[in-house]
Amino acid sequence: MCVVGVLQWRFKRRMSGHGGGGDPHHEDFQLKDTNPLLGEQWPKGAAGPARPAGGGGGGGLAGWLGVVDKPSSTYDLVEQMFFLYVRVVKAKDLPPNPITGAPMDPYVEVRLGNYKGTTRHFDRRANPEWDHVFAFSKSRVQSNVLEVFLKDREMLGRDDYVGKVTFDLAEVPTRVPPDSPLAPQWYRLEERRGEGGKVRGELMLAVWIGTQADEAFPEAWHSDAAAVRGEGVASVRSKAYVSPKLWYLRVNVIEAQDVQPQQARGRAPEVFVKAQVGNQILKTSVVPAPTLNPRWNEDLLFVVAEPFEEQLVLMVEDRVSPGKDDLLGRVALPLTLFEKRLDHRPFVQSRWFDLEKFGVGAAIEGETRRELRFASRVHVRACLEGAYHVMDESTMYISDTRPTARQLWKPPVGVLEVGILGAAGLQPMKNRDGRGATDAYCVAKYGQKWVRTRTMIGNFNPTWNEQYTWEVFDPCTVITIGVFDNCHLGTNGNNGQPARDARIGKIRIRLSTLETDRVYTHAYPLIALQKSGVKKMGELRLAVRFTCLSLVNMLHLYTQPLLPRMHYLHPFTVTQLDALRYQAMGIVAARLGRAEPPLRREVVEYMLDVESHMWSMRRSKANFFRAVSLFSGLAAAARWFGDVCQWKNVATTALVHVLLLILVWYPELILPTVFLYMFLIGLWNYRRRPRHPPHMDTKLSWAEAAHPDELDEEFDTFPTSRPQDVVYMRYDRLRSVAGRIQTVVGDMATQGERLQSLLSWRDPRATCLFVLFCLLAAVVLYVTPFRVVALVAGLYVLRHPRFRSRLPAVPSNFFRRLPSRADSML
Repeated sequence: MCVVGVLQWRFKRRMSGHGGGGDPHHEDFQLKDTNPLLGEQWPKGAAGPARPAGGGGGGGLAGWLGVVDKPSSTYDLVEQMFFLYVRVVKAKDLPPNPITGAPMDPYVEVRLGNYKGTTRHFDRRANPEWDHVFAFSKSRVQSNVLEVFLKDREMLGRDDYVGKVTFDLAEVPTRVPPDSPLAPQWYRLEERRGEGGKVRGELMLAVWIGTQADEAFPEAWHSDAAAVRGEGVASVRSKAYVSPKLWYLRVNVIEAQDVQPQQARGRAPEVFVKAQVGNQILKTSVVPAPTLNPRWNEDLLFVVAEPFEEQLVLMVEDRVSPGKDDLLGRVALPLTLFEKRLDHRPFVQSRWFDLEKFGVGAAIEGETRRELRFASRVHVRACLEGAYHVMDESTMYISDTRPTARQLWKPPVGVLEVGILGAAGLQPMKNRDGRGATDAYCVAKYGQKWVRTRTMIGNFNPTWNEQYTWEVFDPCTVITIGVFDNCHLGTNGNNGQPARDARIGKIRIRLSTLETDRVYTHAYPLIALQKSGVKKMGELRLAVRFTCLSLVNMLHLYTQPLLPRMHYLHPFTVTQLDALRYQAMGIVAARLGRAEPPLRREVVEYMLDVESHMWSMRRSKANFFRAVSLFSGLAAAARWFGDVCQWKNVATTALVHVLLLILVWYPELILPTVFLYMFLIGLWNYRRRPRHPPHMDTKLSWAEAAHPDELDEEFDTFPTSRPQDVVYMRYDRLRSVAGRIQTVVGDMATQGERLQSLLSWRDPRATCLFVLFCLLAAVVLYVTPFRVVALVAGLYVLRHPRFRSRLPAVPSNFFRRLPSRADSML
């Protein structure tokens, strides 16, 4: 397989370099086959990778890295990586400080060759507990001896040495899940010089050799990130996140009673209701007729997340003048007050809520306030909609279609497993010590589950080898995987601004394009669109497998609606969906940004394509040519039929005549012939079916041919920050494009209006002719068998060019003369 791939690659290079029509720049953006040594391919008893040089003898090192049986692990889509794990649990009976006599400030230092990791220290504690895990990568090991030191932290001067424990790596056991965790043991501390003497105190440790499948791997301190200190340590670890549970809050504002204006007593107020949940603010319409009991009966929709932290605040306001509103009353309602609706049929009971008085009424205290029995109140029907799917991503590449309420979930139909192997050829994203550097990590999002790999420090070819699993409830969904540069390793951005993780690239994989139970191992190009043009930022190596749990249920899903039933029974408008999606993305980004380590807002917004609705000349061109290519098949069929009518190939035209005679004489064969033809085409195309998952296409995206100014416009802020003359130029260009679109839309409207004018008597002579023609056609078609009519019509269309005229046909001439409403346009 690898040899075939190399030969194909050489052939493409040769064709592209010698006038074969290939584009070497475009070849760099193609998907590439890889042949990684995955976990399921490790032979039993095979030797592992060769030991690193400089091991100082290396006999013991080869013992723990050499002969290892294939582990029974679920990590079968990644390459096995071995780590030396050291768990420092606690210490007891530590001696006091020899100078002050007080309990020491202990901490533990783990050293393996040139790598050193430390735990946090405790103030004045004789029996500290750390429960800290260290992981030393096999590829970085440069010693056969592991040393664990216990030290006393000194504020001034050098830390005092207390004792140590040493391990020979050849004696360290190997442990691979699902084996039970290795039980820690107590070890007596030794003296510094290794003379066999013991000191007071014991240290509880567990030392073993494992893989990245170990439970301790995500939380461990890694030697690969030994240079990271402080708060940056948490941001380099791998983590799994869960999106908050989102609900639609439907607030039906029915009416209000006894609304008293604060100004111009005797004037009926122009009242509206403003509702607020967090930073979401919606308003009802202003009641046009002045009244003290206004009525709206309008729905306001919000997005809320569990646990419910915000309140629903209803404010009744009076439109005194344009731009000036008076607050007449308000009420704050906790979201837990509203019931959760799982279907459209249950009727939600409405409730009256008293409003807190403002202005003059708010100053009434004591007995006077008690006498005010009749206050303004508002009538509301509110509920939490659990039968909708709250969309936080575009429906074009949605990853989850389940409703909010778990009671309505169907069983999963499959399992998606993704092995994030590594990346290659990443570009420098920042400067460090005068040199380019990249601290890459990977984020994958499918459904409600997000995963983040550990950060590989200063590596342009990072190796993660982390495997993750998702339940699949619908195969017609998309997983998104992005690669980012970690800019939160203790540094800030320029000019004192907070640092932002830089985008390297992302890919999308639609699950319905994958064959079940097949492992796809490819290197996906990471393509970034920048102001200077499209650029390849590297390659991402993945292993993907989609396993089917129930073929019948999966096939049944293809007959079901994509979204839950409520989206079709009580649909939202397009404007509402866009606003709700934007609010949902903001809530998800805010909640994930509060995790530890945080999944930052810029990462979440990039994964959810928060900017997909913004105007882009490049994207508009791409969509236009997508539409053109969609109709290219119809255009090709029309050209073929035109050639048949022109008798350019006599044999083909003769066969079409024979087919016409058969279908006219046996019309019951028309539909079977059409479906049989499509069946044969499907079988024929099976040989050329796609073998690889789809990936980002630069030509389809119109990225390679984009003008620099168009890219600059696409990366511009909203509102714009460009100079005035540039904005004028772009506005004129947009007017030119819109003018052409306007012309096309006008032509389409003109043709439709001409069809309407056939019977509208706008042109009395044309309508008279058409009505008489319809009468004559009805009589002829009644007395003439349908087969004869169809045969005559077919032979007329397929007549020889000798019997054709170059002038337009009579029906075309008649149609073009019909009037339209374009004459009435200003």
